[in-house]
Amino acid sequence: MKTADLANAVFDDSVAKYHIYDNIDTPCPNPHDPKSIEGIFFAKNWVDAVQWHLEDIIRDPNIDPVEALALKRRIDASNQVRTDMVEEMDSWFRDKYADVKPLKDATINTESPAWALDRLSILALKIWHMSEQVERKDADPAHIAKCQAKLNVLLEQRKDLTEAIDTLLDDIAAGRKYMKVYRQMKMYNDPATNPVLYGKKN
Repeated sequence: MKTADLANAVFDDSVAKYHIYDNIDTPCPNPHDPKSIEGIFFAKNWVDAVQWHLEDIIRDPNIDPVEALALKRRIDASNQVRTDMVEEMDSWFRDKYADVKPLKDATINTESPAWALDRLSILALKIWHMSEQVERKDADPAHIAKCQAKLNVLLEQRKDLTEAIDTLLDDIAAGRKYMKVYRQMKMYNDPATNPVLYGKKN
């Protein structure tokens, strides 16, 4: 099984398992070795699934402001975890292809394999939730039809992205492409670079 197909299978399994519990505080029940690529994929998608539902909750118009602030802090922390996990995936791919010598005319891609896989993880969640809308018994036919059209687009997008990721990985393995691991350096989470945070120390 190619890498992106494997990712889709693991992401879908993670999404399905999340919805067995459907609770943002459920610990990740990772069935894989955490250091394996399957384990990394599962853990990454679980974080994405939790954040998806945090984003739903915080949009409640009747939410208590104190609770909303706590959720915002949790979403900020989750975003940092998601970024760190993407970089962990890229480090895994960099190590995997460390012995590949790029061809003289090799080029770098606009995004790394892991950032493309990050989009694939989010697509798994979009497909699950759009499918849920299509299957609703309390929605009118117009809503169902609209959501079915969106689901069709999402499924096509996943097919195209899956093929593009596997092509990129094949190109890296053959030396036609090369990759670098860039750190995102999110400044707003760093008390040394966010002036609101380091300013409080003065």
